[in-house]
Amino acid sequence: MDLKLSGRTALITGGSRGIGLGVAQSLAAEGCHLHLSSRNAADLEAARSRILAAHKVNVTCHALDLAVSDNARKLGETCKGVDILVNNAGAIPQGTLTGLDEKAWRDSWDLKVFGYINLSRAIYAAMCERKRGVIVNIIGGAGERPTPGYIAGSMANAGLMAFSRALGADSPNHGVRVIGLNPSATATDRGVVRWRNQAQKDLGDPERWRELTKGFPFGRPATVEEIADVVTFLCSDRASYVSGTVISVDGGAAARTNR
Repeated sequence: MDLKLSGRTALITGGSRGIGLGVAQSLAAEGCHLHLSSRNAADLEAARSRILAAHKVNVTCHALDLAVSDNARKLGETCKGVDILVNNAGAIPQGTLTGLDEKAWRDSWDLKVFGYINLSRAIYAAMCERKRGVIVNIIGGAGERPTPGYIAGSMANAGLMAFSRALGADSPNHGVRVIGLNPSATATDRGVVRWRNQAQKDLGDPERWRELTKGFPFGRPATVEEIADVVTFLCSDRASYVSGTVISVDGGAAARTNR
């Protein structure tokens, strides 16, 4: 299926590793030129080299901390001509209400919540002027299934789901689509490291990490490619009537009654 993405330009935050890099590779395979943003310049250059070795596209790197409001606004101004924005940067720590201090809570929200908002603001306005564009917010399933042990993440994700639905309900009036996407636990490099460490602790052998994921749908975590492929489809004209909704790519986990 031709997704008709060749020649378009996308900005992907958190684009140097994990799901962000997977999305970048998938879009590049369709012929999209890329702007990649993350905090680590070395990781960005490694990602850029990897993409250029496989695909004939342009890749521009932006080493920025998007938790800083001015950085998000500046990046939005620099990249306001992009056709696609994939908000993906951010990780929120585990913790209960009393176990997570205010600084950690605010710092993580500055990146994942306000980073999404501040970057979207500039780029969305430019898309509306052109009457064309797509924003995909990578969020996470905790907004659908909040837990007390991940209270900051559950609240942030629920807010970003509402943000995606509210903005995406109005955006078709301006020719723009806004979508949220909730991935399940995914076998990113960092995710596998965590499972390996847990397997070493619980089972005495890091190579047994897959045993910790047998209770997941299909008996395994999602692959980065499975998430990236859905994002790429949603960015394309093949999904031209999809806006104001949140898509779960979780193997049905959100619909399970057992928690």
